[in-house]
Amino acid sequence: MPVCSFLNRLTGAYLARPRLLLYLVSIISKSKGAAVAHSSPHATSPLVGVVVLVLSTWALSSLDASGKWIMTAGVSLWMLSWVRYIVHLVLVLALVLPRQGMAVFHSKRPGAQLLRGSLMLLATLSFFTTLHYLPQAEATAINFLAPLIMLALAPWVLNEPPRVSRWVAAIVGFLGVMLIIRPGAGLPPVGVMFGLLTACTFAAQFIVTRRVAVDDPFTTLIWSGAVGSIALTLLLPFVLPEALPILRGLSAWQWLILISTGFWGGLGHLLQIQAYRLAPASMLAPFVYLQIVSAAGLGWLIWGAFPDAITWLGIAIVCASGVTIALIEWRKQGRTSR
Repeated sequence: MPVCSFLNRLTGAYLARPRLLLYLVSIISKSKGAAVAHSSPHATSPLVGVVVLVLSTWALSSLDASGKWIMTAGVSLWMLSWVRYIVHLVLVLALVLPRQGMAVFHSKRPGAQLLRGSLMLLATLSFFTTLHYLPQAEATAINFLAPLIMLALAPWVLNEPPRVSRWVAAIVGFLGVMLIIRPGAGLPPVGVMFGLLTACTFAAQFIVTRRVAVDDPFTTLIWSGAVGSIALTLLLPFVLPEALPILRGLSAWQWLILISTGFWGGLGHLLQIQAYRLAPASMLAPFVYLQIVSAAGLGWLIWGAFPDAITWLGIAIVCASGVTIALIEWRKQGRTSR
């Protein structure tokens, strides 16, 4: 089966060796220690950081593709999300605990961590729903509206000075999204609605991320996984009876794809953290948008879905607005710090 052989090669490649979003959150943070991704000021391997970041975009796109694919096999949104969170949490704990011990669980702002984890869970559920209805490239592109929404709202929710450049970037990005979801694109309205809801939820998550930026990034990663895992486990008795017949009928290959969602998610976020330790955030910012390439590539290889010319124009506008505002903010931050 072409899909199986392709995913098998893809899985094998990653087993041999999860956005500009993090940067846009960090550039509006006022405190020196609040960079979300903890981009190292002594980063000496920028090229390696870029490569690691690009690998993270492929890992996160593989998560999206695996989730979309396994839902077509009949696995419910709730079971998919539960497996994705549990495997993610186990993977991260196995890698982080031996090095940092129980201290990694300590958060200076547990309330904010709970809120961020809850928003991340809502965003996950909403985005998987979006993927159920929309092609992967279009769903991913709509998500890139999130950091622009956050920057546009910064004067009210983060007490940042109002900047016309942020509002212009948000408006231009929204116009790009309008091209993607235009009536002639044939996208289901339900999927479009959940896509926009996901972008708004992610924007709220990024805003709360500033509150938890004082914690170690691995602490935030573990808390995010733990909140979702606990919440979905509490719901398990209500969703498991209906899901069991489907789960019993899954083949070994389908189980591998289902479990891989947690692997890809954990790997993607761990690679992101490592990338921001290796290279400056300002250098990495434009490369996050390469996730559009991985999303479109996987969508084409697995489902034969490839955006048309107008949709690519909308995607390009969204990406260009995000990259442009990132560069503007970076330069302003550089002048302020002098």
